[in-house]
Formats: sequence, structure tokens, C-alpha cells
Amino acid sequence: MKKKDVLKETIKHIDFKSFDSTPIINAMRDMSFTSREVASATDIYMRMLTDKDCSVILTLAGSTSAGGCMQVYVDMVKHNMIDAIVATGASIVDMDFLEALGYKHYKGSPTANDAELRDLYIDRIYDTYIDEEELQACDMTIKAIADTLEPRPYSSREFIEKMGEYLVKNSKKKDSLIQACYENNVPIFCPAFSDSSAGFGLVKHQWENPQKHVSIDSVKDFLELTMVKMEASTTGLFMIGGGVPKNFTQDTVICAEILGKDVPMHKYAIQITVADVRDGACSSSTLKEAASWGKVDTVYEQMVYAEATSVLPLITSYLYHNADWKNRERRGWAKIFKS
Repeated sequence: MKKKDVLKETIKHIDFKSFDSTPIINAMRDMSFTSREVASATDIYMRMLTDKDCSVILTLAGSTSAGGCMQVYVDMVKHNMIDAIVATGASIVDMDFLEALGYKHYKGSPTANDAELRDLYIDRIYDTYIDEEELQACDMTIKAIADTLEPRPYSSREFIEKMGEYLVKNSKKKDSLIQACYENNVPIFCPAFSDSSAGFGLVKHQWENPQKHVSIDSVKDFLELTMVKMEASTTGLFMIGGGVPKNFTQDTVICAEILGKDVPMHKYAIQITVADVRDGACSSSTLKEAASWGKVDTVYEQMVYAEATSVLPLITSYLYHNADWKNRERRGWAKIFKS
């Protein structure tokens, strides 16, 4: 078996503009279980978009981008539904940046022989495949970008902004989340940036430049995101999965308090997760639990226990066809970091 025999069918990203989920969401309001949770989450998101004071922060963990929802996030930015993003490095680099360079994710099987995949240099994310050689080309592009920069510490937001500049001139794909955010002044933060292809590229950059090199300052990330929270004041969270992005974003309320600034808790919060609340992990801690820490208000909050690729397109299609996103003010929070 050859690699080309395995990497034959590409993952196609769903386009929420191509259908109208309004009748489905409307019907779900009168149903039970996950259906009613999804409808409630959609209604809370509508409140975020109609609240003229509210800035929306997307937190993104897991592999929904590789799994077919990459265009969803791009279109949410383009259609003014997101004002800032906090994500895992893999979501931004291994998935979005990889495809922006012209590479693909492929349909696979969760029952594949992983030893055979390793021999073919194919990486597996459940039922999705990535060509390891293409991923390493992504690593080296990160290194090439780092090699052009002034050697100093950067926040992940700063570095990703440089990736956006690179894509404006070099992208092989029409739609990239990094480029869309760069062009619309939507800041992206990856508090664990090195836990991705970016890490390999930056390690090689530092190995070759031991005295003067680019590094990523995660404390600066925390400060900058807290600055966004302080400037925005009223905020709503739309959280896909949990983990570091979820907790990092919620903690900005506490961080602002430590800095002597009085900011309100996140007014709105939605989390889509399959994590069990009994495992005690950050991914599954409820939004009501976050209220005890002073992070999230509980008037408008909804936990949706579902695998995100199954419900995210329904929620966003409804917003696209019903929200007044055209007249919503663009926040442009990336501008606050520009001199």
C-alpha cells in the first residue's frame, strides 16, 4: 500500500451559508435533552450579537477544524460574529495554517492499522488523516517566519499576526481563519502555542539561533487577553470543547481584579462539550461552577452536551440567517496593540 492509496478523499468543510437551519432550531425549542440545549444556546448567542455592548470570544479546543468545521469559524469572523479567539495551537497551526499552505486533511478510519499508518508517515486524528510530510513543511514555514523576525519574546497573538501577514502574500487557499482574523483585526491567542507544529518550527529556529531568537511569552498572552477583557467590559463566551482556552479566557476576570480593575463577569457563556462532569477536568467543569470563582454570570449560560461538529453548523446557520450581523459594530480588538 502506498500513501496515495490512503490519502484519497479530502475532508470537505461545511458551509453554513448554504442552508437555513431556522426551522430545525425553532422545532428544537419544543423538544427535550440536547435539542433544547442547542436551541437555548442559539438564543443566548443571538442575545450576544444583539447586545450592542457585548464582545464575543470564541474558545476553541479539539479537532473540529480538521473534522470539517474550519469554514464555520472563518465565516463567523467574516460575518462579524466573533471579536477575539483563544485556541489550542493545533487548531490554528496544524489545521488552519496547514490548509492555508495548500495542504489537506483526509478521510480515514478509526479502526485503521496505526503501525501501517506510521510506516506511511500518516498521522491519525480519530477518523481523519494528515500527511506527516506536509505537517513538517508547515513546521518549517513557521521556522522561516521566525527567522525573519526581530529576536525577542512575542505573545502568541503577535506571532500569529505575522503568520497572517505571511498568508496575505503566500496563501494557497482562499479562506484561512488566521488570514480572516488578520484582515478583520480579530486577535487570536494560543496560550499553549508550542503544543503544535509551531513548537517544532520554533525549536528548530532556537536550535539554530541559540544566542538571539524568537520566543513565545505566555504571560504576555495572559496580559493581552486581559486587556481585551478590560477594554470590552461586557463579554460573551462561545466555547468549543474546554481545556486551556476555556480556563485561560474565563480567568481574565480574575486577572483584571488582580490588576486593580473592576470588570464584570462574562455575561453570556455557552459551552459545547462531550466531557463528563464527573472527571473533574477543566473541559467538563460546568459554567455554574465557574460562577463560584467569579468568572461567569449564570443568567445566560448553557452547557450543550454534544459532539461539536454535529450541532455547531446548526447554531451558526441560524445566526447567519437571523442575526443582524451586517449592522453589528466591529470591535477590532487587535488594534489596541498597534502603536
